[in-house]
Amino acid sequence: MRPVIVDYDMVTAFGRGVNLCWENLLSGQTAIKRLSRFNTQNFQSQSAAAIEGLKVDTDESLVMQMLKPLLENRVITQDSFLVLATTTGEIEILERALLNNQGDYKKSNPNYLLDKVKDLIGVKSAVTISAACSSANTALGFAGSLISSGRQDCVLVVACDSISEFVFSGFSSLMALDKTGARPFDENRAGLSIGEAAGFILLMSAERAKKEKRNSLSELIGWGLSNDANHMTGPIRDGGGLALAIEAAVMRAEIQKERIGSICAHGTGTLYNDSMEMKAFKSVFENSLPTYSIKGATGHTMGAAGLIEAIIAIESLKEKVVPPTVGLRDVDDEAKGWVSNKTQKFDKDIVLSVNAGFGGINAAVLLQG
Repeated sequence: MRPVIVDYDMVTAFGRGVNLCWENLLSGQTAIKRLSRFNTQNFQSQSAAAIEGLKVDTDESLVMQMLKPLLENRVITQDSFLVLATTTGEIEILERALLNNQGDYKKSNPNYLLDKVKDLIGVKSAVTISAACSSANTALGFAGSLISSGRQDCVLVVACDSISEFVFSGFSSLMALDKTGARPFDENRAGLSIGEAAGFILLMSAERAKKEKRNSLSELIGWGLSNDANHMTGPIRDGGGLALAIEAAVMRAEIQKERIGSICAHGTGTLYNDSMEMKAFKSVFENSLPTYSIKGATGHTMGAAGLIEAIIAIESLKEKVVPPTVGLRDVDDEAKGWVSNKTQKFDKDIVLSVNAGFGGINAAVLLQG
């Protein structure tokens, strides 16, 4: 059975809604600014792409504050299968337990969050996928496998992560933050900017979508996973692992690579990630493709990144244009002819979106319009 996408929505630091994020990306805006949620004085950077209006002095976690408006009024049938993708989940529960001796630290386990989302939407079957910053693309691939194998005919993929002091201090200790804001594929890039986001993608078998008269917004035609087996935080330098994931997605889709029109890169703005990605792309594709990263605009939304980027990739399919890479000033030599700080047009009906997470986890998805 063919997995098709019938609904999606998201919230980023630009605000609620797909169109809002898409229009800001097209116009080259950034949501990265000075962070006031906690004291950043002793950290490498003081900026991030935070969602306004989230409350930290409440029992409801930041990610649940993001997810509730997206999900509580959606019609999700009870037989749907839920896949939750997150890196840190309700991490502030752990922070309160360790720093203030408040609450039970064990409830920061993402499976507790899974139960809350299950109760919110009323489904019975669910699983959590936590694969670092490749979580969402891994979840999309898992959803595709469930549907294509006939095990499920309706899968809801939900992804979320929030900005916390725990995460911020971790990236700061790695010296991985850019003080001036992320500059993906720039020759002077100095690190990433942290962001937060939540979203969902509802997938159905083509047969069920037709039966329920649901419009297909896109088709998930391929997915691939690999692992570098290289380092806890750094990618293998030659991009071989990511190339394997892309090749696996192409093989599953049973298409010629020449049919792919653009690439939504992971594009964190770190020295090694962006270089590795360009090596991977050049090893897979004979000719350059319009390639972009949204992380100079939305920040790196961690476990939610792949889902947000998949939605943006679908929007790009509709208009046959990719947004500019925000933050990019001087294109790195490796990325010249691929990445631009201006919009780029393409004329194919298939796009590629990739993630590369800590632990060497690479995930690629192919979407067809």
